[in-house]
Amino acid sequence: MYIATIAATVRGGMTDFRMSMVDTGEVRLQVAEAGDTARPLIVLLHGFPEYWVAWRAVMERLAATFHVVAPDQRGYNLSSRPDGVDAYRVGHMVCDIDALVRQYSPDRPFVLAGHDWGASVAYAYAIARGERLSHLVVANGVHPACFQRAIHDDPGQRAASQYINRLRAPDAEERLGADGYRRLLKMIAGFSKSDWMTPEMEDEYRAAWSRTGALTAMLNWYRASPIDVPAVGVPAAASNILSQPADAFRVAMPHLVIWGEADEALRPTCLADLPRYAPDLTVRRVPGCGHWILHERPDDVAAAIREFVAPR
Repeated sequence: MYIATIAATVRGGMTDFRMSMVDTGEVRLQVAEAGDTARPLIVLLHGFPEYWVAWRAVMERLAATFHVVAPDQRGYNLSSRPDGVDAYRVGHMVCDIDALVRQYSPDRPFVLAGHDWGASVAYAYAIARGERLSHLVVANGVHPACFQRAIHDDPGQRAASQYINRLRAPDAEERLGADGYRRLLKMIAGFSKSDWMTPEMEDEYRAAWSRTGALTAMLNWYRASPIDVPAVGVPAAASNILSQPADAFRVAMPHLVIWGEADEALRPTCLADLPRYAPDLTVRRVPGCGHWILHERPDDVAAAIREFVAPR
């Protein structure tokens, strides 16, 4: 039995966010939601090193039309932080989202949206539980097969992805946590423009990162990932992901990608093969916008989602 308990209401701009703790049977997830529960449901998944507030500005713009729900994914902020790397394999996150959504939409299909690592979970869910989705939305995130192929075949993407190996290193917690998370904040700035990171927001993020065990849990997502990142100039080994038939990674529902073109972490080559896996694909490119598109262009992201999800 899964129980959602309202813990608080948080004011964000002109929107009241209802905060809950949802017990999935394996972990407890903190969840922010807004909007009328009778309206169509959109579940929004954050990436690294954020938490639910990554989607806050977009949620404010969608709450009048949709029921928007954004969890802290396992390991992040106030959600459970299971021990061990294996607890952060993507299959666990698929089960988390499946259990979570049964609280809000047990029968009706819903919209699933993800950014960064949240996009990876969204793709995994769409592949495994596609019948539950009406639409899939990804904002500056990558399909697993497309990402693996880009890392292997595109020298620029391989160079850009070397940070993954640094995040997997045994001393990553020590390096990123030192000096008030200076390197983690610098990493955010390195992926694209980060003038949205105000001093007040820095304090919010530091509080989330400082929770006992949180930084290790966040990094374990990278350590558990099957994505192979060879060193620059080193021949790529055979990939289990790329050895699978395309149908093993197919996302059949209508799929929207919102892509900030100034992303320093993800190159355009990551989208090259996506039509092979997503037959009903729409790509909305946003010039001059980078990896943190949810913060940089929340109006554009919300408008793209609203238009895409509207009845065809």
